[in-house]
Amino acid sequence: MASLSSTPSMEEEKEGSVSVQQSNPQSQHIAASSSTMDLPSNPSWFTPKRLLFIFCVVNMINYLDRGTIASNGVNGKKRTCDDKGICKSGSGIQGDFDLTNFQDGLLSSAFMVGLLVSSPVFASLAKSHNPFRLIGVGLSVFTLATAGCGAAPSFWFIAICRMLVGVGEASFISLAAPFIDDNAPISQKTAWLAVFYMCIPTGIAFGYVYGGLVGEHLNWRYAFWGEALLMLPFAVFGFVVKPLQLKGFSSIESEKALTPMETVSAVTDDLDASKVKGPILVGGDGISADELNKTSKSLDIRNILNRLSQFGKDMKVLLVDKVYVVNVLGYVAYTFVLGAYGYWGPKAGYNIYHMKSADMLFGGITVVCGIFGTIAGGFILDHMSATINHAFILLSGATFLGAISCFSAFCLRNLYGFLVLFAVGELLLFAAQAPVNFVCLHCVKPSLRPLAMAMSTVSIHIFGDVPSSPLFGVVQDHINNWRTTTLMLTSIFVLAAGFWFIGIFLPSVDKCTDENETQVSPNPMVDMKTLPDGNGDKGPAEVQDSNFRPPC
Repeated sequence: MASLSSTPSMEEEKEGSVSVQQSNPQSQHIAASSSTMDLPSNPSWFTPKRLLFIFCVVNMINYLDRGTIASNGVNGKKRTCDDKGICKSGSGIQGDFDLTNFQDGLLSSAFMVGLLVSSPVFASLAKSHNPFRLIGVGLSVFTLATAGCGAAPSFWFIAICRMLVGVGEASFISLAAPFIDDNAPISQKTAWLAVFYMCIPTGIAFGYVYGGLVGEHLNWRYAFWGEALLMLPFAVFGFVVKPLQLKGFSSIESEKALTPMETVSAVTDDLDASKVKGPILVGGDGISADELNKTSKSLDIRNILNRLSQFGKDMKVLLVDKVYVVNVLGYVAYTFVLGAYGYWGPKAGYNIYHMKSADMLFGGITVVCGIFGTIAGGFILDHMSATINHAFILLSGATFLGAISCFSAFCLRNLYGFLVLFAVGELLLFAAQAPVNFVCLHCVKPSLRPLAMAMSTVSIHIFGDVPSSPLFGVVQDHINNWRTTTLMLTSIFVLAAGFWFIGIFLPSVDKCTDENETQVSPNPMVDMKTLPDGNGDKGPAEVQDSNFRPPC
């Protein structure tokens, strides 16, 4: 202690790590040298625009799969027979496996099971594993699952593979947007999110074309194998490159840093501890191999319980956040209508206006308006100065005007008037895509962003587009009037605009800079031990420096 008292300046500079430096001179040397570094060096492959490009391509491949399985070339048609007993062979998945329409419908939505179940799981794992590595895990699952779809011998096999496709998508959906938000220029954050979400309608549209061409000229199985080949380089990329660190999380590689007891357990495993008899010296105390194994299992159970407890606490934080809840409620109502539009829109257009090519017209309007509307919404919010309050103003205004335009369109008797007003309405409605996700990312502290995105995704599907299509069908069966049913559906956009209008008056704080200087590891021991990453040991001061990121 005498040496410390004689150097008060060192005590002031490194008081948080002084006890470790006393007991470990090597750690003291490393910590001192690391204090000269203000920011960690980015990986050599990294530039913000390159990251955005990679994530946009991956997002497009994800949604290419959605369009592919829905395309006529891949989905196909079942075997039919007329009254004379003359049968026409089926095609695609439905024809090869002789599926009923109900089974075919289950197959198209099976991915949702994996997506909804695993999205919160990946969001929670981001606190103990590097999020960039988790994306690599998810893309690997996606690659294997799509390859499995192409090799499927039966309905149940391909149904399970479709669920795993959803698991693969879950990691990317929960974690990609926070990475983009971290690295986008301050004045263009929403515009970059808009470019990312623009890939959704673009990917689906390409999927329709891709699936149709491959199914017609080759075989539907090749379409899935092609998807696997497209995604494989990105899955490998997620593992082999030096990962980026997500703001709000401690610097944890894909392999968890071990606690002291887990380190001892790993060593004894290498020595085949099951065959060791007698005590093993650990810190001067004799511990038997059986006791060590029991302690390790106890720590594993405690770790799982701690993670569940932390998940519950994080969920409570989200549920009491009025800004987040109001934003998600509006998003649910908004997705409820868009989901039913996507499924029933062409059929409603055919029955109301007797369109000869309703699929092409509705699909073309959705793709064009989806691209330009999504990008426009992002650029407009950035021009307004991207704040949560301005986002709610844009959300409520664009959605309300879009609702009026679409409602008026379905009231018209003239087809061309309908197409013009409906296109304007779709353009306004898609402008909400980037702002609604901006609010999800910025109304919570950085460490909660993956969970906020995951629960938003789960909510809009469970309460939005999943139930909306069958409910629309029930109402139509009861009313038997396509125009009235569609007008009733469209009016729900007003409810979405109402929720977002309430958000304008809620006190809101952009929390993107929280945890910026001091990032807390979920494991309190992580700052008191060395972190093996292949580059040598790191002292506590270096761990803190490597976590620092510039402000939003």
